[in-house]
Amino acid sequence: MASVEQQRQGREWLNQLLSLATLPAAVDADGVAIREDESCWLTISSDALSTKQIQALQGDRGEVLDSIQYLLNTTLNMGKPEGEQQPFTVELDGYRDRRQAELLALAEEAAAKVRETGEEFEMVALSAAERRQVHTFLKDYEDLETSSRGQEPDRRLVVRRK
Repeated sequence: MASVEQQRQGREWLNQLLSLATLPAAVDADGVAIREDESCWLTISSDALSTKQIQALQGDRGEVLDSIQYLLNTTLNMGKPEGEQQPFTVELDGYRDRRQAELLALAEEAAAKVRETGEEFEMVALSAAERRQVHTFLKDYEDLETSSRGQEPDRRLVVRRK
């Protein structure tokens, strides 16, 4: 579970990045939440941002948001033992929640196809973070297993029967 200090550090790091980018947005204390996967979610307030600024921060298919999240996690967890590392998720304008719902639907569709046909199913290209989410969604399916195949940037998640 994220400590109050880790939450504060994450919020301050992200606020400083937004300030350096001269964006009129911030993460306040109400924009910090711990989710069931124990990730500390930092929500950037979109109230003062234009649609163009929101799109620029999200990037194509969330690539900019993923990069910000990667930098935040790498910077704040660098040199810490694995048990003391805190995963952070950066949210903006509901993007992560919407994308999680889409990934869950994709995972369930893949599971249904594998169960129906018995053949492995290779999912469309996903980011490394999205592949991890799908692996997590499907880990409770006792009759299925997941793996990744290929090399970045064309690495694919594969679902098959055990």
